[in-house]
Amino acid sequence: MTADVWLPIRPDEIDGLPEGPNYRFWDGEQEFPADPAECAFYVVPYMKAPSVSQRPLSDMASVQVVQTLSAGIDHVEPALRLLRPGVRLCNARGVHEASTAELTLTLILASLRGVPDFVRAQDKGEWRGGFRPALADKSVLIVGYGSIGAAIEDRLVPFEVARVARVARSERTTARGPVHPLTDLPSLLPEADVVVLSTPLTEQTKGLVDADFLALMKDGALLVNVARGGVVDTKALLTELETGRVLAALDVTDPEPLPPGHPLWQAPGVLISPHVGGPTSAFLPRAKRLLVDQLHRFVNQEPLRNVVLTTGATAGA
Repeated sequence: MTADVWLPIRPDEIDGLPEGPNYRFWDGEQEFPADPAECAFYVVPYMKAPSVSQRPLSDMASVQVVQTLSAGIDHVEPALRLLRPGVRLCNARGVHEASTAELTLTLILASLRGVPDFVRAQDKGEWRGGFRPALADKSVLIVGYGSIGAAIEDRLVPFEVARVARVARSERTTARGPVHPLTDLPSLLPEADVVVLSTPLTEQTKGLVDADFLALMKDGALLVNVARGGVVDTKALLTELETGRVLAALDVTDPEPLPPGHPLWQAPGVLISPHVGGPTSAFLPRAKRLLVDQLHRFVNQEPLRNVVLTTGATAGA
């Protein structure tokens, strides 16, 4: 086949790409590498602003596949209405699970054991001891039990947690136990010592963690957000943090990037990392493997992996 494929990784740095397509390198620069109308397979630049990711889509009259290199699709989904029916949107399931799960455990352990306090004390040359909570014997609630949520549970098990409860959009059963629907949150939140958010940002989950959600969390519980900043009502979270009733560890925020002077920076009991769940040394080799596999499937007209929606498809289709 002869078609343009736009890649945010230089083609000569990806071993095993199928022959046939015209590979164009574009990682969000102002100038496009070719006419967007001739692009059949668009790989969205990674960790770029939504305005950058969406910019060529309105001119992609021939595009058949939009492939993100992130688990979330909220940065491109609004622009899909500009595309003709039948365009498949694929996410990067399988690329970020390990890195995001690693960071989740890092944030939990650092928050519970007081690592930020140790760093501040070290900067001052002060020796500060004392008892801190352990992750062992804690009850953990994972809100958003997809592949990342499952990877987080894989890493929680060796820490001898007392219980892992799982919540997703729809109820189901896994090898590890039941997955509860979102409607069960009111009964699950009061029992959780640690609440991990790993859900996609959708109309259903936007602002999910509001004042009512936070009020149901037990005193001293830790909220960990590795999902999207918009899942949490920042004002409601600030109110709880300022009372000292709950703690938070946030890899994502709303707004993001968090601007200088924002009250979250100075709120008590909060640890903030700058959206680094995905970009690690594990990203590039896994992203390349995904692209090689997807493009071979595309060239050979085989079913693609990770199709999360098709433009023009009716609900439930």
